[in-house]
Amino acid sequence: MAQIDLLIQQIKIWQNSSKTIVFTNGCFDLLHRGHIDLLQKASQFGDYLIVGLNSDRSVNNLKGEGRPIESETKRTKNLMKLESVSHVIIFDEETPLKLIQAIRPHILVKGGDYSLDDIAGSADVISRGGSVKIISLTPGYSTTQKVNELKREGLG
Repeated sequence: MAQIDLLIQQIKIWQNSSKTIVFTNGCFDLLHRGHIDLLQKASQFGDYLIVGLNSDRSVNNLKGEGRPIESETKRTKNLMKLESVSHVIIFDEETPLKLIQAIRPHILVKGGDYSLDDIAGSADVISRGGSVKIISLTPGYSTTQKVNELKREGLG
């Protein structure tokens, strides 16, 4: 059985137990304090936090040559070490819309660099009675910014 099918079975069990499912997504390349802050805040909105993780191919398409820095396997392992994260699922598309439609979370969370109209799946979640939360970013933490700094210093 595919990973998504197993996850959906588990989510149905949680939902039948009146548990709140929270979903967020991203590349989470070079996991840093900003990521950790976002995930901790997101987990406080419900009982289980599901993280949709962009595949290596998807990150490369979004971020360009040289990205991701860490493989999807390493990024998954890093995320699963966090107490706030219940499950990580890799998706290969540009956005997690299909994943959100399959999982049907109660709450969708993104960082403050997004507006409601830009958040994939927001209309779907809202149409089912769920909500979308936008969390302020932790100032000074950006993977892209850090990668660019390293390149300027000749280390990247």
